[in-house]
Amino acid sequence: MEPFDPAELPELLKLYYRRLFPYAQYYRWLNYGGVTKNYFQHREFSFTLKDDIYIRYQSFSNQSELEKEMQKMNPYKIDIGAVYSHRPSQHNTVKLGAFQAQEKELVFDIDMTDYDDVRRCCSSADICSKCWTLMTMAMRIIDRALKEDFGFKHRLWVYSGRRGVHCWVCDESVRKLSSAVRSGIVEYLSLVKGGHDVKKKVHLSEKLHPFVRRSINIIKKYFEEYALVGQDILENKENWDKIVALVPETIHDELQKGFQRLHSSSQRWEYLRKVISTPQNMKNDKCGPWLEWEIMVQYCFPRLDINVSKGINHLLKSPFSVHPKTGRISVPIDFQKVDQFNPFTVPTISAICRELDVVSTNEKDKEEHEAESESKHRVRDYKKTSLAPYVKVFEQFLENLDKSRKGELLKKSDLQRDF
Repeated sequence: MEPFDPAELPELLKLYYRRLFPYAQYYRWLNYGGVTKNYFQHREFSFTLKDDIYIRYQSFSNQSELEKEMQKMNPYKIDIGAVYSHRPSQHNTVKLGAFQAQEKELVFDIDMTDYDDVRRCCSSADICSKCWTLMTMAMRIIDRALKEDFGFKHRLWVYSGRRGVHCWVCDESVRKLSSAVRSGIVEYLSLVKGGHDVKKKVHLSEKLHPFVRRSINIIKKYFEEYALVGQDILENKENWDKIVALVPETIHDELQKGFQRLHSSSQRWEYLRKVISTPQNMKNDKCGPWLEWEIMVQYCFPRLDINVSKGINHLLKSPFSVHPKTGRISVPIDFQKVDQFNPFTVPTISAICRELDVVSTNEKDKEEHEAESESKHRVRDYKKTSLAPYVKVFEQFLENLDKSRKGELLKKSDLQRDF
């Protein structure tokens, strides 16, 4: 992908906000069909400008006001907050305590740095194709639960632009949930618990909750390729000691001796599975198949930032924002192709601005050679760049929201007709 030079960012952002940002779709999303009066007008936006200047409580009357402001400010980052009781831009004029966050999408933030204790290829802000599988598993596990366990229909997955993913659950009923209910949902979805000082972060028993069982079935599809081959989690003593520390002491010696003799992570994993399930070891109630599951979950299960999901007024980076360090756009992810999603092929702002330049130059040449026909309608600029397929994914999501809204309205009018 196009190399990105942060020094060029101010100029690139000007072009991006002037010609490439998909304002119409963006407004269509956050306006939610205009069903609730002032829904868009009461939404908080926050802009981070050059040199980390941070402006909260921005709000806009309509799409054109949002466009003008974004083109004036050229924010380095855009965050979306809650829908408030009053216009956020007037929050200072509202009497104390009256200005309240009322609704927001249920959001999830999964960040690769939270997996630093279990990934060997990279650490902190770095990612590679080996550890990206963690994000793929996380999206599959969380999305399945939101859809099947909770019945949430409208889930938008978005790449953060650097090292993680976000999920926006946009169903009408979900946007109204209290903070306590949101906490309950995140709690349900969390299995890995404890900070840096806690070695064993997962505790399961033989009787698995269906959510846990289904999540483990998803991990199983990726485990060998990801953990045993890619991460090579049992490659040497330093690494296998971390795994031995997660099982009862009574089998430590047996595992250490066996691991010394064997030659690969896959062989050592098979050996561990055998040891924990021998009748002799299963007698003492401390050993059983759940030990294998606990390790798989600790190494592969999604790690959610609970606070992001819990608070209604919590801000989260907006789709189509630009990451100021990588230059990558925060693009929606096509969930049908989640396994093929590659963060390294996501368009950078420099790439799409260059693509637009090339197209514009070609079009100018053409215009000089052809008399323009008046009726020719202008193709949206983003459609001429590699941002186009990602906007399409977003439009498909909006289409489903619209259908669902129309369905609800029909249901309501039918019910009223029955009386």
